[in-house]
Amino acid sequence: MNAQKAYDVMAPTCPSRAVLHRIGARWTVFVVVALDPAPKRFSELKAHIRGITSKALTETLRAMEYDGLISRTSRGGNPPHVEYALTPLGRSLLVPLGAVRDWAETHVPDIERARTLAQASQPTG
Repeated sequence: MNAQKAYDVMAPTCPSRAVLHRIGARWTVFVVVALDPAPKRFSELKAHIRGITSKALTETLRAMEYDGLISRTSRGGNPPHVEYALTPLGRSLLVPLGAVRDWAETHVPDIERARTLAQASQPTG
């Protein structure tokens, strides 16, 4: 049996907080989804993830590579091009992120209804 260390995510020094921060970062989910099922070049990712800036994509890719979620492979050529792909660790995020995505899509009407009610109860002035 593989013994896993128990972490207390509520503790400020818990290392799993950094992992949750990476997964919850603004663009990480979109990059993971965009790289499934196949590797993509930077320009393909930028076109696929509408609304992301080049700077934000660069920062997200660097952080995800640092954390072992994606790999970066130089394919040479003139001009040289680079492909990004999910690593097995990054691919392991597809199932839990799929569940979160399903939840979000199922509950969009509930969230929109709650927002409408909250806005209606705001004092005007």
